[in-house]
Amino acid sequence: MSLCDLTEFLVKNLVSNPDMVSVKQFDDEEEITIEVLVSSDDMGKVIGKRGMIASAIRTIVQASSRLNNDDRVKVNIDSF
Repeated sequence: MSLCDLTEFLVKNLVSNPDMVSVKQFDDEEEITIEVLVSSDDMGKVIGKRGMIASAIRTIVQASSRLNNDDRVKVNIDSF
């Protein structure tokens, strides 16, 4: 499972509108950036209290990246 697919799976299982979730991966020389866009109504569910859910998502994706010997991963979460 790719990092993008993993992130999409995690986020879609948290939100009320999974069809409104967009996840894109951008590769750089030094790191991989994953952009997550969710509905503004679901932003609180993805971020969580004090950012704990977002932090957990980042930790899982980064751990998966390290297991696959990939580059560093940065996960950005935003709403539209």
